[in-house]
Amino acid sequence: MMQFRKIALALAFSPRTPALLAEAARLKRMWDANLLLIHVGDYGEKENMLLNELLKGVDLYLGRDVQVLWENGKPSERVLAVCKRENVDLLVAGALKKENLVQYYLGTVARKILRKADCSVLMLTDPLTTPRPFKDIVVNAEDSPFVEDAVRTACTIGLKDKASWLHIVREIKMYGLTMSASDHHSEDEYETLRQNLVKDEIDNVEKILGCIPHEGLKVNIKMLAGKSGFELAKFAQRKHADLLVVGAFPRRFSLFDRVFPHDLEYIFADLPCNLLVVHPHKHEPMKKEVKHG
Repeated sequence: MMQFRKIALALAFSPRTPALLAEAARLKRMWDANLLLIHVGDYGEKENMLLNELLKGVDLYLGRDVQVLWENGKPSERVLAVCKRENVDLLVAGALKKENLVQYYLGTVARKILRKADCSVLMLTDPLTTPRPFKDIVVNAEDSPFVEDAVRTACTIGLKDKASWLHIVREIKMYGLTMSASDHHSEDEYETLRQNLVKDEIDNVEKILGCIPHEGLKVNIKMLAGKSGFELAKFAQRKHADLLVVGAFPRRFSLFDRVFPHDLEYIFADLPCNLLVVHPHKHEPMKKEVKHG
């Protein structure tokens, strides 16, 4: 079972800090994890006192399982360096709301952290001082080296939070159908090809799910066509999801990825809900990419 042993919170003394700390405290208890607070910037006795008051408000106290590190430098660089040095499994941070709009987006610091973090990252769009469980979870089951990690993490969270639904989303590769249509197949033949393609992709998802504990979860497998990142975000909005889980993307983009945005960039531009980017568990050997089907 997926396990986050050490959780870090990127801490800035802002109006949302009490809510972010409350959410981090909930996650700490959910995973029975150690909590590391990372503050980048000036600090002194005033910040120490404020932090202790905030921790007291969520029934946490500095000690062996709750620690704080005061850092100076560029926020993204320091947060990433601390997470790597301290073997953090999950970094929690807050996303920003666009002015006068309900959409959320990631600022420059958050984007750098998501692209370069060696651990999983949870971006919270609307943290609450009285946190709620994740009830409607959407997970991207796209072919990648990280797909099983993402689905496993989503299932684990769904079981822990007694989620109402887990939606597993996979893209249908439409180029195969396009090629078939150009070969002058009849309408009935084309429909048969489409149904077979959908069945094959559902089978691929069920193979992934077959080796992951999920008994008790209501699972919906959904096929989407189109630009996967864009369609994935829209699907999460339609389902009123409170958590979207995706696998981390490869660090070294190809020339194609530099010219055209990576699929996840569509999600980063307008977050549909809380976003969890799952990085392969560093305590286990990284799995080689497995091609299903």
